[in-house]
Amino acid sequence: MEINGVAHVFVTAGDFERSREFYRRLLPFLGLTPVMDSENVFYCVGGRTGFAVQRPAAEHAGERFVQNRVGLHHVCFRARSREDVDALHRFLEGEDCVVVREPRDDAWAPGYYSILFEDPDGVRLELNHVPGRGLFDTPERQVQAPLG
Repeated sequence: MEINGVAHVFVTAGDFERSREFYRRLLPFLGLTPVMDSENVFYCVGGRTGFAVQRPAAEHAGERFVQNRVGLHHVCFRARSREDVDALHRFLEGEDCVVVREPRDDAWAPGYYSILFEDPDGVRLELNHVPGRGLFDTPERQVQAPLG
């Protein structure tokens, strides 16, 4: 078997209203189309990707994401060009969010170019562009940089 990508990702927001407003701007900017906008879920689909933010259980309202806790580390969207990564950077300058790492080249794969930022709850999001076949264009077909 060979999977055909990741169908969707759901993140649970500690502050659903604030996060929903952020994602209402971000996801359409990335080319995703809203298909559900309810009291508890905001869900978009596009580019063979589904992404949703949902309201937390009442006992978890107000909590924030903790980087490196067991579970999700970050979500990375794939861009079609380096210019798309730069366009997102300009978009984020008008948003109330933390840009962890401005656009830069990295050694994860040949030509790897990305930006790393956080949503209002601190969930890390990345947009990257990798030209060609990425790691599969190298003899090793392995990541040469330490993950972290």
